[in-house]
Amino acid sequence: MDGKEIMLDTGIKGYQELTVAKEDTAKVHKSGTLDVLATPRMVALVEETAWKSLTEHLEPGMGTVGIKVDIGHLAPTPVGMRVWCETVLAEVDGRKLTFAVDVFDEKGKIGEGIHERFLVDEMKFQKKADQKMD
Repeated sequence: MDGKEIMLDTGIKGYQELTVAKEDTAKVHKSGTLDVLATPRMVALVEETAWKSLTEHLEPGMGTVGIKVDIGHLAPTPVGMRVWCETVLAEVDGRKLTFAVDVFDEKGKIGEGIHERFLVDEMKFQKKADQKMD
């Protein structure tokens, strides 16, 4: 990134899926008392989908970190049902990347919104974070 132009185009798509297990539930994630897909777990799926969608488009040593999540969790999903996330890189503003997000289960849409990530040099970013311990 030292003076290099960022060459990411909008339209990059991501897709990840999971089958809801007990460890994915609100009860386990302490975000509620029910055995349904936890909102924090859905958000983790969103982040995973977005960052993985870019891996083949980035130079070695470059990565992204999540900086904002604005996702509506629209409907519950029980244990045993398949869930998938679709992301599209909607905007590139310097190093800030904005994704449009949709999440579905086998019965329909369960989540939607936006997710923002920031392009970073992974070694520099980790070093900066580790220096907080000094």
